[in-house]
Amino acid sequence: MSLYDDTVLVLKGFEGQEELRQSYLDHLTAHPDGMWKACHAGHITASALVIDPERGRVLLTLHRKLRMWLQMGGHCEPGDATLEAAALRETTEESGIRGLTLLAGGPVRLDRHPIPAPCHWHFDVQYAVLAPLDAEHAISDESLDVRWFGYDEVAQVADDSVVRLLEQTRARLGA
Repeated sequence: MSLYDDTVLVLKGFEGQEELRQSYLDHLTAHPDGMWKACHAGHITASALVIDPERGRVLLTLHRKLRMWLQMGGHCEPGDATLEAAALRETTEESGIRGLTLLAGGPVRLDRHPIPAPCHWHFDVQYAVLAPLDAEHAISDESLDVRWFGYDEVAQVADDSVVRLLEQTRARLGA
């Protein structure tokens, strides 16, 4: 199965955000290259919130280009077998943490946002990953900083998209 086919199946199985989910599917139907950064009409991205529920905190990256505190994630690559694999690869690369585990249940939420030209949109599929107990993070080339924030600190440093991702992740965890 191709990454495109996997993504369509993931989106068809995603419950919630029905109108937005359908816009993702419509985009992929209209743009068979919609998985890749080269699709200037917009493309799928895969991200994940690194969460440490034992300590009530999340790991965010200060994005080098955007200069915003965000969850880890980015573009799909030809070697990604699944959308989950893309999210896990990107999150591992950007956090430096080995042994991350995807939170069960598939994507947590979807977030479509405009990006600077030449592309127009990121169709982000957002997951959550659990950090190992003694996780040690590192700063990647894509980040200015990587830092743990308590749940109650996230709204002070991050935008509404990250806040909603944290809320949905905590709801899935029952926290």
